[in-house]
Amino acid sequence: MVKPLRELLQKLFRHRAEPADLAFSRPLVLLESDDWGRVGVRDKQGFESLRSRGLRLGEHPYDLYALETATDVAVLAHLLAQHHDSGGRSPCMVMNFCTSNLNFKKMRARRFEQLELLALADGLPGRWSRPGLIESYRAGIRQGVFYPAVHGLTHFCSAAAENALAEDGERARLLRMLWEAETPYIYWRMPWIGYEYWNPEKPRAGFLSAERQDYLIQQACQEFSALFGTRPTSACAPGYRANGHTHRAWSKSGIRIVQNGTGSGLKAPHVDEFGLLNLYRTIDFEPSQKELEIEKYLQIAGSCFARGWPVIISSHSINFHSSLKDFRTATLVALDSLLTALEDRFPKLLYVHDEDLYAIVTEGVCPRIGERVEVSTSQQHWKPAGAHQGAL
Repeated sequence: MVKPLRELLQKLFRHRAEPADLAFSRPLVLLESDDWGRVGVRDKQGFESLRSRGLRLGEHPYDLYALETATDVAVLAHLLAQHHDSGGRSPCMVMNFCTSNLNFKKMRARRFEQLELLALADGLPGRWSRPGLIESYRAGIRQGVFYPAVHGLTHFCSAAAENALAEDGERARLLRMLWEAETPYIYWRMPWIGYEYWNPEKPRAGFLSAERQDYLIQQACQEFSALFGTRPTSACAPGYRANGHTHRAWSKSGIRIVQNGTGSGLKAPHVDEFGLLNLYRTIDFEPSQKELEIEKYLQIAGSCFARGWPVIISSHSINFHSSLKDFRTATLVALDSLLTALEDRFPKLLYVHDEDLYAIVTEGVCPRIGERVEVSTSQQHWKPAGAHQGAL
């Protein structure tokens, strides 16, 4: 986005007590997905290592969160390419990447006394192996079925981990056991680990300082650039935990679009005082977590389209994993059914990604290869809604 346009948006919305809802003249569908590139339990070897240490894995789907493989990514890309909107374009999944993992090798040499990070652009940590994974991301981007966005560095709150290490109690022992098995954390077992910009417990409870958030976001954006050769334009805070400091740092780093979870209920997009286009997800598509209700999702879509709001389908990368448990097969069947049902019920729909929607808001057109599809935007009165939902 050129600087004058960003400054104009910031001036337009800076002094508004209540931002205006945005509505669109065409039914728009987006797919947004989190946690790509973030390692979990290190396949069968890591799983058995943790079980041998007394951790009863298998009680929750996230005990079986590992890391996507190149094949997982390729078959997802293939499925998306089979679907088309009213203009012939395939859906393009916004993939939110964690740009670093813990550097287990370096941390082991220092007896796991402090955190060390390894950029995803520099490979996977320790004994983790995923041949062809990075290229599979890039191939989907070139194909037009993936759109990369930034999630953060590590997803968990580094301050929370540092607090646990400093106390050197049961929490520190749990962290070191996980790290020895090359697993960074398992959130449902240790919610005290928090989210990247938010520490749930004292000391230093709450959102991290503006300076700390600015550093983390700048670092994540730099590593994103090293990975994909371009700066990110869309961001999603881990756990959807973000405040004004987060938004200011995103704006400073060139982010244009902010993704929010479904916890606010149905809510229209709006532009905030930092000139950021805020998007709110409308459908939680999580086959690894719960039974799916396609007809209910179609009703939600119809309600959104009647208001002129986009339908934003939310999912997490675990649903496409297959190494510890085959979540992928059932997810692809369900996603195929959902997209087919949307295309049949709403034949005029357009598949867009976050930056497309930003172009619609700022330019009134939806960029397409070889054409420009006009989509008008109108403003409505905005009514405040509740707080963000808890995240996976």
